[in-house]
Amino acid sequence: MSAKRHLPADGPDAREDRVALFSRANINPSTGLATDYLNHFNEAIMLLEMMESCPECGDDFRAWKPMSYREHFTQPHYKYRAVAIEAYDEADPTARQYLDILSDAMTDVLEATRKALTGDLPPRVAVQLAQRTAAWLRPLVARAAAVINGETEGDPAMSPQAAIDQIMNR
Repeated sequence: MSAKRHLPADGPDAREDRVALFSRANINPSTGLATDYLNHFNEAIMLLEMMESCPECGDDFRAWKPMSYREHFTQPHYKYRAVAIEAYDEADPTARQYLDILSDAMTDVLEATRKALTGDLPPRVAVQLAQRTAAWLRPLVARAAAVINGETEGDPAMSPQAAIDQIMNR
């Protein structure tokens, strides 16, 4: 038995139906990717940024768990989860690969930071690490948004590796 399709089948009205469905689901119709996934990273960044004024946010950050694109959209609060996952599976392979590379890099940075913040760091050092991590991640989230919105096509300076290299060379 085949899985139920949530995206419109091919046909004369399929393009319009797909665009309307993607619009309701906040999915970019040209890439098939949703910026909603970036909320997962923005949440972690926000917690890191708040650690200076609200040290309890460190506990919330340490409780943050990485999620892949598919895992994020399997959460029950997302109404169009099946559409988002199916669109991701059918998305432009290059855009999907770029997004996955950036997501993996952001996850690695967040996991390393979480591990360091679990240790016995002096509060001042923990806050500095949190601020530095947030500063590293903001441009990566922006680059991921550009990928999702189809703004990187054909520009080698917009590649995920270029973004990562730029962040690491600061």
